[in-house]
Amino acid sequence: MSGASASIDPQGKRAIEGGVQIAFERCRELGMRLSRQRRMVLDLLWSEASHLSARDIFEKLNARGRHIGHTSVYQNLEALQSAGVIECLDRANGRLYGYRSDPHSHLTCLDSGQIEDLDIELPEDLLRSIEERTGYRIESYTLQLNGRPVAEPD
Repeated sequence: MSGASASIDPQGKRAIEGGVQIAFERCRELGMRLSRQRRMVLDLLWSEASHLSARDIFEKLNARGRHIGHTSVYQNLEALQSAGVIECLDRANGRLYGYRSDPHSHLTCLDSGQIEDLDIELPEDLLRSIEERTGYRIESYTLQLNGRPVAEPD
């Protein structure tokens, strides 16, 4: 390897720039109905820009005065995830839903469980090396990173 470094967009800002309107447009392209409930779920996922359980989504929407039932939340999340509009992460303590559906990586805090989206581009020479060792052409990739915050010196 030549020592080239990976390119990282630590907050996944590239995915947020288009906002929830891109998700609405994607639903329209797929022929999905944009009901009031579906819009509420999408709006919340984009405004939170984090990974939430169906229960979190239900509670946050209702706390904001956006009355929606459990069943409606689950049905909309399933439809949006199945259509590839949002992501679903299966974790030991249940499913978490995120606003992104594009290929991206995750950094999970081992202390808090918080998940951060990362856009990471690996150096071409590393990808070529992996291809040579495995005999596979790499078409896409995601990384799952786990760690703890670095303690700041006193």
